[in-house]
Amino acid sequence: MEQSSDLDISVRRRTSALTESPANDAEFDRNPTGLPANSKTGEKKDLKGKDDEKDKGVLKFALRASSPAHRRIKESPLSSDAIFKQSHAGLLNLCIVVLIAVNSRLIIENLMKYGILIRAGFWFSSRSLRDWPLLMCCLSLGILPLAAFGVEKLVRKKFISEKVAVSFHMAITMTAILYPAYVILRIDSAVQSGVTLMLVACVVWLKLVSYAHTNYDMRAIANSGEKNETLYMDYSNNVSFRSLVYFMVAPTLCYQTSYPRTASVRKGWALRQLIKLVIFTGLMGFIIEQYINPIVKNSRHPLKADLLYGIERILKLSVPTLYVWLCMFYCLFHLWLNILAEILRFGDREFYKDWWNAKSVEEYWRMWNMPVHKWMVRHVYFPCLRNNIPKGVAFLIVFFISAVFHELCIAVPFHIFKFWGFMGMMLQVPLVLFTKYLQDKYTNSMVGNMLFWCFFSIVGQPMCILLYYHDLMNRKVNSS
Repeated sequence: MEQSSDLDISVRRRTSALTESPANDAEFDRNPTGLPANSKTGEKKDLKGKDDEKDKGVLKFALRASSPAHRRIKESPLSSDAIFKQSHAGLLNLCIVVLIAVNSRLIIENLMKYGILIRAGFWFSSRSLRDWPLLMCCLSLGILPLAAFGVEKLVRKKFISEKVAVSFHMAITMTAILYPAYVILRIDSAVQSGVTLMLVACVVWLKLVSYAHTNYDMRAIANSGEKNETLYMDYSNNVSFRSLVYFMVAPTLCYQTSYPRTASVRKGWALRQLIKLVIFTGLMGFIIEQYINPIVKNSRHPLKADLLYGIERILKLSVPTLYVWLCMFYCLFHLWLNILAEILRFGDREFYKDWWNAKSVEEYWRMWNMPVHKWMVRHVYFPCLRNNIPKGVAFLIVFFISAVFHELCIAVPFHIFKFWGFMGMMLQVPLVLFTKYLQDKYTNSMVGNMLFWCFFSIVGQPMCILLYYHDLMNRKVNSS
């Protein structure tokens, strides 16, 4: 009787634990019998004597028809409360397979209908060879960092005052933008050459501003005696030419006297990234020539056509434009900057964050281009706050500067100043506020992320391409 009583108590305890404790729910799914598994073979242990009889009793009651199958509250895996707690690797694989299948069909259909439209001189042509003044202008920009270095040497040795040094730096940085813009506008060059030169000029401008601002700030800290050793900054009076040269070629826009460095250069890894860069650059050229150019050439001006026609053109152009933009991001921010960082042993390679998960437009701009974001925060946003400028005004100043440079990189090479790029950037300010409101109101919702993808990629970029293409065609017609 005592043994039978002990068995009943054991059965009741184990059955109660299985039916009442949510913590044992997953364990029950793995092992519904409740018998201990062998750690090496996964098989049930063969217990002897009384323990064997107790486990048989548990087995007898645990798998009966009257044992509860539902023991706690659970959500469906795709419900709004549980969807982000699940792994979606299988669905991601399905999307990849579907994208490959759909795009393969579209490629075959396009080739059957139009043939191969890729021109041999897409990237380089005889016209590009005539753009040698732009190449000489690009090479001559290397004089400007030398001039900035000379100014820093003079001000460190007290030969010129701080105000004179600031005036010289302003002249040098303005030359970095105005001189290339003047050369491009004077010469009817290829658009690719002009865009490349303006991008280089903007990078040089950003670097020179950071170099001048950082040295000015380090002198101010050194003179005030408020050094912060925790920042590991060198506040000495030495101006290193070597550090300037490294900064001008490093994949960063923020000047420091030293940077975190890796131990060695992985030559094989860098070569593999270079091969990927060539492949994806060729893929961009294929999409542009085979898909985007025919769509754009066969379309009317989006602001001069009827509404439905404009929507149809924008939607048809959105998919190839999105692919080109993603390839551009991958080539520039992942492949090229990592190759450059590997060659220079540059340690901090956070060139972007997971911007694809951005729930607002503001998050996107903070994560997709980290070199520019760090420059804006370091040299524009926080200096504005330190000068008692409200956060909202500082935010608008940051967007205004970004809009100006976007317009310069597009309008100058196209010789068109209708401010489409500038307005496209500034119109994102209300979109930032709207998606920020949605993010605050619906914390776990992805509505803001969907709006970002819709307005930025599906509508914004195709619209800009159509506007600038037709304005370019009208300019060529009027000039001829």
